[in-house]
Amino acid sequence: MSSFFRPAFCAAALAAAVLAQTVHAGEVQVAVAANFTAPAKEIAVEFEKETGHKVIPSFGSTGQFYAQIGQGAPFEVFLAADDTTPAKLEQEGQTVAGSRFTYAIGALVLWSAREDYVDAKGEILRKGGFEHLSIADPRKAPYGVAAVETLTRMGLKDALQARIVQGNNISQAHQFVSTGNAELGFVALSQVYKDGKVTGGSAWIVPAELYEPIRQDAVILAKGKDNAAAGAFVEYLKGAKAGAIIQSYGYRK
Repeated sequence: MSSFFRPAFCAAALAAAVLAQTVHAGEVQVAVAANFTAPAKEIAVEFEKETGHKVIPSFGSTGQFYAQIGQGAPFEVFLAADDTTPAKLEQEGQTVAGSRFTYAIGALVLWSAREDYVDAKGEILRKGGFEHLSIADPRKAPYGVAAVETLTRMGLKDALQARIVQGNNISQAHQFVSTGNAELGFVALSQVYKDGKVTGGSAWIVPAELYEPIRQDAVILAKGKDNAAAGAFVEYLKGAKAGAIIQSYGYRK
Protein backbone atom coordinates (compact mmCIF):
# COMPACT_ATOMS: atom_id res chain seq x y z
CA MET A 1 0.00 0.00 0.00
CA SER A 2 1.34 3.42 -0.91
CA SER A 3 2.09 5.98 1.76
CA PHE A 4 -0.53 8.22 0.16
CA PHE A 5 -3.35 5.99 1.41
CA ARG A 6 -1.88 5.14 4.82
CA PRO A 7 -3.27 8.16 6.81
CA ALA A 8 -6.75 7.68 5.41
CA PHE A 9 -6.56 3.95 6.14
CA CYS A 10 -5.43 4.58 9.73
CA ALA A 11 -8.18 7.11 10.29
CA ALA A 12 -10.75 4.68 8.93
CA ALA A 13 -9.44 1.90 11.15
CA LEU A 14 -9.57 4.14 14.19
CA ALA A 15 -13.09 5.22 13.40
CA ALA A 16 -14.11 1.59 13.01
CA ALA A 17 -12.56 0.72 16.35
CA VAL A 18 -14.37 3.57 18.09
CA LEU A 19 -17.63 2.60 16.42
CA ALA A 20 -17.17 -1.02 17.48
CA GLN A 21 -16.55 0.04 21.07
CA THR A 22 -19.63 2.27 21.00
CA VAL A 23 -21.79 -0.51 19.57
CA HIS A 24 -20.71 -2.96 22.29
CA ALA A 25 -20.67 -0.43 25.14
CA GLY A 26 -23.39 -0.70 27.71
CA GLU A 27 -24.63 0.85 30.91
CA VAL A 28 -24.63 -0.50 34.43
CA GLN A 29 -26.80 0.73 37.29
CA VAL A 30 -24.73 0.62 40.48
CA ALA A 31 -25.97 1.12 44.04
CA VAL A 32 -23.05 2.53 46.04
CA ALA A 33 -22.75 2.84 49.81
CA ALA A 34 -22.41 6.52 50.70
CA ASN A 35 -18.97 6.14 52.28
CA PHE A 36 -17.60 4.99 48.93
CA THR A 37 -18.89 7.98 46.94
CA ALA A 38 -15.56 9.66 46.12
CA PRO A 39 -13.59 6.55 45.09
CA ALA A 40 -16.58 5.18 43.16
CA LYS A 41 -16.78 8.36 41.07
CA GLU A 42 -13.05 8.23 40.35
CA ILE A 43 -13.16 4.53 39.47
CA ALA A 44 -16.18 5.06 37.21
CA VAL A 45 -14.32 7.70 35.18
CA GLU A 46 -11.35 5.39 34.59
CA PHE A 47 -13.59 2.41 33.86
CA GLU A 48 -15.54 4.37 31.28
CA LYS A 49 -12.32 5.55 29.61
CA GLU A 50 -10.98 2.02 29.32
CA THR A 51 -14.12 0.09 28.41
CA GLY A 52 -16.61 2.51 26.91
CA HIS A 53 -19.25 1.23 29.33
CA LYS A 54 -21.11 3.86 31.33
CA VAL A 55 -21.65 3.66 35.08
CA ILE A 56 -24.90 5.10 36.42
CA PRO A 57 -24.35 5.34 40.19
CA SER A 58 -26.77 5.94 43.03
CA PHE A 59 -25.42 6.78 46.48
CA GLY A 60 -27.09 6.06 49.80
CA SER A 61 -27.22 3.87 52.88
CA THR A 62 -26.79 0.12 52.66
CA GLY A 63 -30.01 -0.46 54.58
CA GLN A 64 -32.03 1.73 52.25
CA PHE A 65 -30.59 0.00 49.19
CA TYR A 66 -31.44 -3.40 50.64
CA ALA A 67 -35.07 -2.35 50.97
CA GLN A 68 -35.14 -0.85 47.47
CA ILE A 69 -33.61 -3.96 45.89
CA GLY A 70 -36.27 -6.07 47.58
CA GLN A 71 -38.91 -3.79 46.06
CA GLY A 72 -37.55 -4.26 42.53
CA ALA A 73 -35.17 -1.31 42.11
CA PRO A 74 -33.27 -1.54 38.78
CA PHE A 75 -29.79 -1.86 40.31
CA GLU A 76 -27.46 -4.37 38.67
CA VAL A 77 -24.41 -4.11 40.93
CA PHE A 78 -24.37 -3.35 44.66
CA LEU A 79 -21.34 -1.95 46.50
CA ALA A 80 -22.39 -2.28 50.13
CA ALA A 81 -20.85 -0.85 53.29
CA ASP A 82 -20.86 -4.27 54.95
CA ASP A 83 -20.62 -7.96 54.09
CA THR A 84 -23.82 -9.12 55.76
CA THR A 85 -26.30 -7.32 53.48
CA PRO A 86 -24.90 -8.76 50.21
CA ALA A 87 -24.77 -12.19 51.89
CA LYS A 88 -28.41 -11.83 52.86
CA LEU A 89 -29.36 -10.89 49.31
CA GLU A 90 -27.40 -13.91 48.12
CA GLN A 91 -29.38 -16.19 50.45
CA GLU A 92 -32.60 -14.67 49.15
CA GLY A 93 -31.65 -15.50 45.56
CA GLN A 94 -31.36 -11.86 44.49
CA THR A 95 -27.74 -12.04 43.28
CA VAL A 96 -25.64 -13.82 40.69
CA ALA A 97 -24.16 -16.85 42.41
CA GLY A 98 -20.43 -16.63 43.07
CA SER A 99 -20.16 -12.89 42.30
CA ARG A 100 -19.81 -11.61 45.87
CA PHE A 101 -16.39 -10.44 47.06
CA THR A 102 -14.84 -7.92 49.47
CA TYR A 103 -13.77 -4.85 47.53
CA ALA A 104 -12.61 -2.74 50.51
CA ILE A 105 -12.16 -2.74 54.27
CA GLY A 106 -13.26 0.57 55.70
CA ALA A 107 -11.91 2.68 58.53
CA LEU A 108 -13.69 4.91 61.05
CA VAL A 109 -12.48 8.36 62.05
CA LEU A 110 -13.57 10.93 64.61
CA TRP A 111 -13.49 14.20 62.67
CA SER A 112 -14.17 17.89 63.11
CA ALA A 113 -14.17 20.58 60.46
CA ARG A 114 -12.32 22.76 62.97
CA GLU A 115 -8.55 22.75 62.96
CA ASP A 116 -6.88 21.61 66.22
CA TYR A 117 -10.21 20.53 67.71
CA VAL A 118 -9.99 16.73 67.74
CA ASP A 119 -6.81 15.51 69.42
CA ALA A 120 -4.67 12.64 68.13
CA LYS A 121 -6.02 10.17 70.72
CA GLY A 122 -9.70 11.08 70.74
CA GLU A 123 -9.57 12.31 74.33
CA ILE A 124 -12.04 15.05 73.45
CA LEU A 125 -14.76 12.42 73.81
CA ARG A 126 -13.89 12.04 77.49
CA LYS A 127 -13.17 15.72 78.18
CA GLY A 128 -16.41 16.97 76.62
CA GLY A 129 -16.88 20.62 75.73
CA PHE A 130 -19.09 19.85 72.73
CA GLU A 131 -22.86 19.73 72.31
CA HIS A 132 -23.34 17.42 69.33
CA LEU A 133 -21.65 14.22 68.17
CA SER A 134 -22.71 13.09 64.71
CA ILE A 135 -22.98 9.44 63.67
CA ALA A 136 -24.76 7.56 60.90
CA ASP A 137 -27.95 5.74 61.86
CA PRO A 138 -26.74 2.31 63.06
CA ARG A 139 -30.00 0.72 61.93
CA LYS A 140 -29.16 1.57 58.33
CA ALA A 141 -25.42 2.22 58.08
CA PRO A 142 -22.51 -0.07 59.10
CA TYR A 143 -20.36 2.96 59.93
CA GLY A 144 -23.01 3.93 62.45
CA VAL A 145 -22.73 0.47 63.97
CA ALA A 146 -18.95 0.93 64.17
CA ALA A 147 -19.41 4.29 65.91
CA VAL A 148 -21.68 2.74 68.55
CA GLU A 149 -19.24 -0.14 69.05
CA THR A 150 -16.41 2.37 69.55
CA LEU A 151 -18.31 4.37 72.15
CA THR A 152 -19.35 1.18 73.92
CA ARG A 153 -15.80 -0.18 74.11
CA MET A 154 -14.57 3.18 75.35
CA GLY A 155 -17.24 3.11 78.08
CA LEU A 156 -18.78 6.35 76.80
CA LYS A 157 -22.00 5.28 75.09
CA ASP A 158 -24.35 6.11 77.95
CA ALA A 159 -22.53 9.31 78.90
CA LEU A 160 -22.69 10.72 75.38
CA GLN A 161 -26.08 9.36 74.30
CA ALA A 162 -27.87 12.69 74.75
CA ARG A 163 -25.36 14.48 72.51
CA ILE A 164 -25.60 12.06 69.57
CA VAL A 165 -27.28 13.25 66.38
CA GLN A 166 -27.90 10.69 63.66
CA GLY A 167 -27.70 11.10 59.91
CA ASN A 168 -29.71 8.82 57.64
CA ASN A 169 -26.42 7.68 56.14
CA ILE A 170 -22.72 8.44 56.48
CA SER A 171 -22.95 11.31 53.99
CA GLN A 172 -25.49 13.11 56.15
CA ALA A 173 -23.43 12.38 59.28
CA HIS A 174 -20.46 14.00 57.54
CA GLN A 175 -22.62 16.91 56.39
CA PHE A 176 -23.69 17.67 59.98
CA VAL A 177 -20.02 18.08 60.93
CA SER A 178 -18.86 19.92 57.79
CA THR A 179 -21.63 22.52 58.17
CA GLY A 180 -20.96 23.04 61.88
CA ASN A 181 -24.31 21.65 63.03
CA ALA A 182 -22.26 19.14 65.02
CA GLU A 183 -18.84 20.02 66.38
CA LEU A 184 -17.49 16.57 65.63
CA GLY A 185 -18.60 13.16 64.46
CA PHE A 186 -17.72 9.63 63.50
CA VAL A 187 -17.43 9.43 59.71
CA ALA A 188 -15.77 7.20 57.15
CA LEU A 189 -12.06 7.89 56.79
CA SER A 190 -12.54 7.96 53.01
CA GLN A 191 -14.65 11.11 53.35
CA VAL A 192 -11.81 13.17 54.81
CA TYR A 193 -8.68 11.40 53.59
CA LYS A 194 -6.72 11.32 50.35
CA ASP A 195 -3.23 10.16 49.44
CA GLY A 196 -1.96 9.59 52.96
CA LYS A 197 -3.42 12.50 54.90
CA VAL A 198 -6.59 14.02 56.31
CA THR A 199 -7.60 16.75 53.88
CA GLY A 200 -9.02 19.30 56.33
CA GLY A 201 -10.07 19.93 59.90
CA SER A 202 -8.77 17.68 62.67
CA ALA A 203 -9.15 13.95 63.20
CA TRP A 204 -8.49 10.85 65.26
CA ILE A 205 -8.32 7.66 63.20
CA VAL A 206 -10.09 5.18 65.46
CA PRO A 207 -7.97 2.11 66.31
CA ALA A 208 -9.28 -0.97 64.51
CA GLU A 209 -9.64 -2.91 67.76
CA LEU A 210 -12.45 -0.62 68.92
CA TYR A 211 -14.91 -1.87 66.29
CA GLU A 212 -15.56 -4.92 64.18
CA PRO A 213 -13.89 -4.90 60.74
CA ILE A 214 -15.96 -3.02 58.17
CA ARG A 215 -15.74 -5.49 55.30
CA GLN A 216 -17.45 -3.98 52.30
CA ASP A 217 -18.74 -6.52 49.78
CA ALA A 218 -19.78 -6.05 46.18
CA VAL A 219 -22.13 -8.33 44.31
CA ILE A 220 -23.79 -8.58 40.91
CA LEU A 221 -27.54 -8.46 41.43
CA ALA A 222 -29.99 -10.67 39.58
CA LYS A 223 -30.98 -7.81 37.27
CA GLY A 224 -27.36 -7.58 36.08
CA LYS A 225 -26.99 -11.27 35.24
CA ASP A 226 -27.00 -10.80 31.47
CA ASN A 227 -25.43 -7.34 31.38
CA ALA A 228 -21.84 -7.48 30.13
CA ALA A 229 -21.20 -3.99 31.54
CA ALA A 230 -22.08 -5.23 35.04
CA GLY A 231 -19.61 -8.08 34.82
CA ALA A 232 -16.94 -5.83 33.37
CA PHE A 233 -17.36 -3.27 36.14
CA VAL A 234 -17.01 -5.88 38.89
CA GLU A 235 -13.87 -7.28 37.26
CA TYR A 236 -12.44 -3.78 36.97
CA LEU A 237 -13.15 -3.21 40.65
CA LYS A 238 -10.97 -6.24 41.46
CA GLY A 239 -8.04 -4.92 39.41
CA ALA A 240 -4.89 -3.05 40.31
CA LYS A 241 -5.98 0.38 39.03
CA ALA A 242 -9.19 0.37 41.03
CA GLY A 243 -7.28 -1.03 44.00
CA ALA A 244 -4.84 1.88 43.95
CA ILE A 245 -7.72 4.37 43.95
CA ILE A 246 -9.45 2.55 46.80
CA GLN A 247 -6.31 2.54 48.94
CA SER A 248 -5.68 6.23 48.25
CA TYR A 249 -8.85 6.97 50.22
CA GLY A 250 -7.70 5.09 53.31
CA TYR A 251 -9.33 1.75 52.69
CA ARG A 252 -7.55 -1.58 52.89
CA LYS A 253 -8.06 -4.18 50.19
